Amino acid sequence: MVQPADWDARVLRWQARHGRQGLPWQGTQDPYRVWLSEIMLQQTQVVTVRDYYTRFLGRFPDVRSLAAASLDDVLALWSGLGYYSRARNLHGCAAQVMQVHGGEFPRTAELLQTLPGIGPSTAAAIASICFGQRVAILDGNVKRVLTRALGFDADLAKGANERALWGHATELLPQRDLVRAMPRYTQGVMDLGATVCLARKPLCEVCPVMDICVARREGRPESYPVKTRKLKRSAQSLWLLWAQTRDGAVWLRQRPTPGVWAGLYCMELFESYDALRAAVPAVYQDRLQELSAFTHVLTHKDLHLHPVYVQLPARTRLSQEGGWQPVDAWPSLGLPAPVRKLLQG
Repeated sequence: MVQPADWDARVLRWQARHGRQGLPWQGTQDPYRVWLSEIMLQQTQVVTVRDYYTRFLGRFPDVRSLAAASLDDVLALWSGLGYYSRARNLHGCAAQVMQVHGGEFPRTAELLQTLPGIGPSTAAAIASICFGQRVAILDGNVKRVLTRALGFDADLAKGANERALWGHATELLPQRDLVRAMPRYTQGVMDLGATVCLARKPLCEVCPVMDICVARREGRPESYPVKTRKLKRSAQSLWLLWAQTRDGAVWLRQRPTPGVWAGLYCMELFESYDALRAAVPAVYQDRLQELSAFTHVLTHKDLHLHPVYVQLPARTRLSQEGGWQPVDAWPSLGLPAPVRKLLQG
């Protein structure tokens, strides 16, 4: 496959003039901040991440403070951002950086990948932006940019083809002045995918590589990238027991790991209304109030949630693992987004 000779120069010039400049995690080579932003941005839109990133830094300004925090505190601050395994890995990674690396992030992509939750693309982003290492990222946006520009039509559902694309991505990297070029180049290819080379209706007329883009020449940019294997979605119905005392305490139980909402505090969950009803002492079962059901969408699954409300005396116990959380305590816990919305509503 022919590689455009001036590809990196085009990307560098475009990023300097037209790339995103105002995001809170830009303009820094602090590996803690770059790492935090990269983890938060996985499968999450920039507009959502902005506020979480700012709040997170306010509470945990460096890797030392994050490692010293409890997992419950981390999950509480992450609550609503989704994909909670990221938060658990974030906490574990901070601890490992402190314990194994003396509080300093490794300076190479190879070593960064040994840390919890850091894959090849995230490692490359940190190593290239913070340390100027000549390594290529390959997140969803970059895959789209490269497959279109190069006309790479191999099926990325196959690992060998994705590795081949990674090879092409590496060949396109800057060759000189890497400490200055690599951070801007890495940000540039991400910016191109996020703002110009869009999944639908790409803005080809303002793209810095439009004249050498194979997909544009073919007139079918939306045909790239090619990936035949699709995620299989499933659905599950769950009944949530919203038990509350007269003074506002809520019964919550920390979810087991692994499983849905692992590590978060949640209402008791049941597979059926009958199972929920059986968990409530018989004398209070006539107090149960079925509320409107709603659907919560996860990456691979739709959760059809059926909340059932009941007011109970504080002496009541619904399980060995759960407990009553006072009204001034439960808001600061790590709660699944739909549970938090129910309680706050």
